[in-house]
Amino acid sequence: MRYRQLGDTGVQVSVLSLGAMMLGAPAGGRGGNPDRDECVRMIHAALDAGVNLIDTADVYSGTESEVIVGEAIKTRREEVILATKFGQPAGGRNTGGASRSWVIRAVEASLRRLNTDYIDLYQQHIPDYSVAPEETLSALDALVRSGKVRMIGSSNFPAEMILEYRHVADRLGTARIYCEQLPYNIFVRHAEPSVLPTCRRFGLGVIVWSPLNMGWLAGRYRRGAAAPDDSRAARGFPGVRFADNDPVTERKLDLVEALAEVASDAGVSLNHLAHAWVLEHPAVTSAIIGPRIPEQLEASLGAADVTLSTDVLDRIDKLCPPGSDINASDTQAFNPHMRRGARRRSDPTDPS
Repeated sequence: MRYRQLGDTGVQVSVLSLGAMMLGAPAGGRGGNPDRDECVRMIHAALDAGVNLIDTADVYSGTESEVIVGEAIKTRREEVILATKFGQPAGGRNTGGASRSWVIRAVEASLRRLNTDYIDLYQQHIPDYSVAPEETLSALDALVRSGKVRMIGSSNFPAEMILEYRHVADRLGTARIYCEQLPYNIFVRHAEPSVLPTCRRFGLGVIVWSPLNMGWLAGRYRRGAAAPDDSRAARGFPGVRFADNDPVTERKLDLVEALAEVASDAGVSLNHLAHAWVLEHPAVTSAIIGPRIPEQLEASLGAADVTLSTDVLDRIDKLCPPGSDINASDTQAFNPHMRRGARRRSDPTDPS
């Protein structure tokens, strides 16, 4: 396993990190493995392989993911850089978001579920444009000063929001965000023109989620074959687009065949090609592997040792140009102020 420094923190993290979203019984389409003992064994296997960053969130598997992670690391806590997130809607009024009230409630609940006294990296899961950054950062700063949180980060933030949070933190003298967690893979490259350069310029670490594009870049979906019964598409997982006569599906099927050829010529699996490609970007610190079963974990761990030649990287760029997304809806950080009603005097109820 290789390690890199997480931004300006001085903390060393493994280039592959373990994502726990698929650990625990499915809840609202999120999660996947109801066998807690097997989930714990997977976490131990990842730690044994040198993974030291584990990422979860308060909403994964209906909060069960945090409980499983806490159980797995209770005797190995000092080996782990433990990351979790807050901010997704949690059900009920005043639950979710980035208000001071919810940040304080959310961290206490996560600490209980994780069975730990502190969280190494506490991340705002999604932007909350209804709350002033001053309120959120002051609440997070209080958690850092109390010792309940060691570092804070963001997730799915656009570049302008990363810079706004930095400016506000410097003005108020609060803790800064030290990393950004974002979607990035061969099919999803919208972070390249702005977010990734911004993180590199200002010393933020970058943790990448979905380096396999929800299984597409693991070769789970192929031309002429139905989606496997245990795949995310077959299980109705949110955000997986796989349908007959769908132009995005057809385009991805073509690209998977071409990328499989690139991988074969490079002497690696498509899975390893996808992970190694993400790690070749100079701004990226770690790529999250998110297994549901042990076989998926084993299939990804070896990617930490793979490097790609310039020729291979150039071939991938020709297939999937820099800065582009194969599916426009894969862009996560859409600013609501860019909706039509906010841009011009028109019907403010228009959702476009």
